[in-house]
Amino acid sequence: MKYTLKKENKYTFLESGEGTPLIILHGLMGNLSNFDGVFDHFSNLGYLVIMPELPLYTLPLLKTNVKNLSGFVKSFAKHLGLKKYILIGNSLGGHVALYHTKLNSDKVIGLVLTGSSGLYENAMGGSYPKRGDYEYIKNKTQDVFYDPKIATKEVVDDVFNTLNDRSKLIRTLAIAKSAIRHNMAKDLPNMHLPTCLLWGKNDNVTPPEVAEEFHKLLPNSELHWFDKCGHAPMMEHPDLFNTYLEAWLKKHFSQIS
Repeated sequence: MKYTLKKENKYTFLESGEGTPLIILHGLMGNLSNFDGVFDHFSNLGYLVIMPELPLYTLPLLKTNVKNLSGFVKSFAKHLGLKKYILIGNSLGGHVALYHTKLNSDKVIGLVLTGSSGLYENAMGGSYPKRGDYEYIKNKTQDVFYDPKIATKEVVDDVFNTLNDRSKLIRTLAIAKSAIRHNMAKDLPNMHLPTCLLWGKNDNVTPPEVAEEFHKLLPNSELHWFDKCGHAPMMEHPDLFNTYLEAWLKKHFSQIS
């Protein structure tokens, strides 16, 4: 990625392109680089692509939860002067997008969820990480992907460092518990906006049955599968991810692009 992070007030974000706003929300263990392919592709196709850094580790501990992360997205969109926008979220980012949509249905015109929490998820593939055990964390990080090579040393090091920072670990656990509390099952049938579900068939964190449940509960959803793919299709199959997403955007929002 050849873009420079912008810093305005309390917000740090990437922004490129012009047109219909796409706000991308990363996951709990993810970062902005997870969406490099999406950012590059759609910022050249008539979309204003925006990726904020979620304040996962800077909110007060008691406010480190899905609800307040949703509030952050609201204040961020207001800061940028966005009236209507599409949200794209992976894992926790999808959950935050859902909660934000529940409270701001007049602002969100479309949802894209990939490996989203909000119904059910396995933390780190089924167990909490052991601090200080690099090999354990490496294996758990690799389990997030179908192809373990996607979990490069840089990716593993980032997870390892996060989980060995006491303040970040406490907030990671707080957010994970918050995600369980903020189950969205009862809210989804009331969300009639166009929703695109992009899911790996080998996702161990939010398994395929989670995607099927989202598809069943969201009235206006489409579900697209990725073979040989884990929890982050935009990283493992970036070209196919962009193909599905581009077709869905053109189908539902061509009139405003």
